[in-house]
Amino acid sequence: MSDAAPTDPSRLPPLDLAGLDPATTTELEAAAFRRLVKHLRDRPDVQNIDLMNLANFCRNCLSNWLKDAADARGLPLTKDQSREAVYGMPYEDWKAKHQSEATPDQQAAFAARAKH
Repeated sequence: MSDAAPTDPSRLPPLDLAGLDPATTTELEAAAFRRLVKHLRDRPDVQNIDLMNLANFCRNCLSNWLKDAADARGLPLTKDQSREAVYGMPYEDWKAKHQSEATPDQQAAFAARAKH
């Protein structure tokens, strides 16, 4: 997961979508988020450490960002609930079913990335 401090999602600018109104922009952003989550659910073979090594974020980061957005609005969403929303099942179940032990190469790449 990212070491960066949480960003208040309400302070992030919307995407610039050729002058579309804010509600439509939000709908499109939400659709893209849902598609990303579905894609990650459909690809449990892609390990979180690989996502971290390649893109500096993983499913846990995504679930944390979802929780940060709820927190910023004062909405009750637990860490477990946000993870289940992203993973499509309780996190511990996903780990038992899909997560493999990180290889020495994956661990080395993660350690090297973390130093930057």
